[in-house]
Amino acid sequence: MNSTKKLWIILAAIIFVSFGVLLWSGSRIYEAAPPVPEAVVTQSGETVFGRAEIERGRQVWQSMGGMQLGSIWGHGGYVAPDWSADWLHREALALMDIWAREAGGGGYESLAPEEQAALQGRLQDRLRENTYAPADGTITVSDDRAAAIAEVSAHYESLFGTDPQTAGLREAYAMKNDTVPDPEHRRLLGAFFWWTAWAATTERPDSTITYTNNWPSEPLVGNRPPASTFVWSAFSVLFLLAGVALLGWHHAVTHGRGETPHSPPMHDPLRLVKVTPSMRATAKYFWVLLALFLVQILFGAITAHYQVEGQDAYGFELSQYLPYSLSRTWHTQLAVLWIAVAWLGTGLYIGPAISGHEPRFQRAGVNVLWLCLLVIVVGAFAGQWLAVMQTLGLEYNFWFGHQGWEYADIGRFWQWFLFIGLMLWLLLVGRALWPELTGRSETRSIVGLLFLSTVAIGVFFAAALMWGEHTHISMVEYWRWWLVHLWVEGFFEVFATAVIAFLFTRLGLIAVRTATVAVLFATIIFMSGGVLGTLHHLYFAGSPTPVLALGASFSALEVVPLAYVGFEAYHTWRLGGSTPWMRRYRWPVMFFIAVAFWNLVGAGLFGFLINPPLSLYYMQGLNLTPLHGHTALFGVYGMLGIGLVLFCLRGLKPDLAWHEGILKVSFWCFNIGLALMALLTLLPLGTLQLLAAIDNGYAYARSAEFMQQPIVDLLVWMRVPGDIIFSIGAVALAVFVAGLWISPRREGEGRRADEGEPGPAPGESPARGR
Repeated sequence: MNSTKKLWIILAAIIFVSFGVLLWSGSRIYEAAPPVPEAVVTQSGETVFGRAEIERGRQVWQSMGGMQLGSIWGHGGYVAPDWSADWLHREALALMDIWAREAGGGGYESLAPEEQAALQGRLQDRLRENTYAPADGTITVSDDRAAAIAEVSAHYESLFGTDPQTAGLREAYAMKNDTVPDPEHRRLLGAFFWWTAWAATTERPDSTITYTNNWPSEPLVGNRPPASTFVWSAFSVLFLLAGVALLGWHHAVTHGRGETPHSPPMHDPLRLVKVTPSMRATAKYFWVLLALFLVQILFGAITAHYQVEGQDAYGFELSQYLPYSLSRTWHTQLAVLWIAVAWLGTGLYIGPAISGHEPRFQRAGVNVLWLCLLVIVVGAFAGQWLAVMQTLGLEYNFWFGHQGWEYADIGRFWQWFLFIGLMLWLLLVGRALWPELTGRSETRSIVGLLFLSTVAIGVFFAAALMWGEHTHISMVEYWRWWLVHLWVEGFFEVFATAVIAFLFTRLGLIAVRTATVAVLFATIIFMSGGVLGTLHHLYFAGSPTPVLALGASFSALEVVPLAYVGFEAYHTWRLGGSTPWMRRYRWPVMFFIAVAFWNLVGAGLFGFLINPPLSLYYMQGLNLTPLHGHTALFGVYGMLGIGLVLFCLRGLKPDLAWHEGILKVSFWCFNIGLALMALLTLLPLGTLQLLAAIDNGYAYARSAEFMQQPIVDLLVWMRVPGDIIFSIGAVALAVFVAGLWISPRREGEGRRADEGEPGPAPGESPARGR
């Protein structure tokens, strides 16, 4: 395995096979997706809904914020209900009430237990039966079920309007009054919700499992975890143990073998890197990053507070100007944006630093891309506000407003704009790296992997362009998770690994050959599970059982390399103290160590907690999901982005003394605040919801009845200490960066901080470090 060429061949083979299987899985999802009927008709021949009404209802749902206000099939926000589960539960109760009254009773709840059981058996036969006729594309429902549908539809028409009777629910769900002002749009919204519930309770042809693999848990209609979730959850644990064992064996056999002793240089080699005009121009990316980060924290606080007061902020009716669905949209999008800006800025800085080559007009390209990013953020966010406030109109919403898909919410026009910007970024980084890629440098493999990850980051954003306004939801979910999982959780990881390896090799702390083999091997291990691990997001989105099996198996393998991040953390810590001048890089290294810790806890432990099919069957859309999301997204990618930014800032301002105390406050506040947020609120609240979902069904765990309990309010308020501490860390980081420009402080008079290394003579330009 010490052969670089063999590692490249293995990596290429794994990527080729993995993407081949992933594309095959997409074809199976397409074939097995629940059908959208041309019409829903009653046995007496009346039309309940038409396909156009269901499709129009989906547009209404997307325009009001879509997955940011409640969820569909478990994907989305956590305060309002999952609308699929909520409709299913309400329709089941309404239909049994109709039957009970027809039998001369006073309603379902008034019946004796044995009579209720009899009605439940009848309900399961009726709702689980698949009456879709492929010949004419119709779904036939009984007249009494049509009456139940009308009753539930009236509830949603009331809820999404201004009816005083549902004002309490609107407050509990953090919905603004008149969320959907148009009465006809409210009716159409119900048609879309009904179809998502129909798919969740109707069995596939020639099967006893629904289109969503019996999700959500609903005792009334017999929705229970299918046997496949038990089987493949057990296998996922088996694959995890086998993977950890194999990696442990490999580490024991190869660790320390074939490595020649390596001594670090006496002085900091990066002090000799010439800062080019384009590298200097990347500073503005880091300023924007901090602004986006601080605003993201503000919207996070607003979003969390909505869970307590519902529509107000300390008495002010904030929801009429900044609805919950919008604050959550901006909170989640800004998280991805500021982390992405950290990667973009690092790429633009590191390209000329690696090759020592400043291409023509490189600085102009860096500045143009920065302006494009500002236009995209302002334009996309303005369009989303107009959409959620229902002033943009459904005709323009998809292109300029709110698409409604979590993490992929911005309008299609802005997605195209961002894709073009990423192509510009790829061009800028590629042309700067080109001399190193075409030369015979010892670091060529690391730089090559860095460049390929840059290509993947740019090209794979095109997954966001693969669905249209009326593409089937199952296929939208398939491509959306290409974007979220492969783009954010996949190729950024490879990019970061290659950048860190380059930095440590250029610092002279690791032999180039050792780093090359380590980076390629780490990439192989990660991509082995990472590509097909995308499928664990699709268990209950209309996917057939083979896709569930693949997702369970390979998502377990994603955790395997994380089981050994302790070695990575220890190795990084050792490098940080390997030579006296490395204290200049203490805090970037500390952030890298934090990445290793949160990789194990957030991505590894909390990720595997929800990844097996049986676990996710009950946990999807509960607060155990954001437990993994927060600790993995910020703990891993956020910390990594900050660490890389600090490395870039050290290069941009090489002669400045850092305010170590401010960075120390920032570092520990981030880690302590994130831990408190996870342990005091998300973990206990998610556990309570999990118990409720197992005992009473998923709809109850997401209901106002459950979420408005005093214990839930207390747990939400328990976020405040962690949020405050975390915010202090963000402000401290912003103060530190601002201080480098506002009140710079030089290291020593004519002497450097790295053990008396002399500075350049007056007028002398540092040479390029190769």
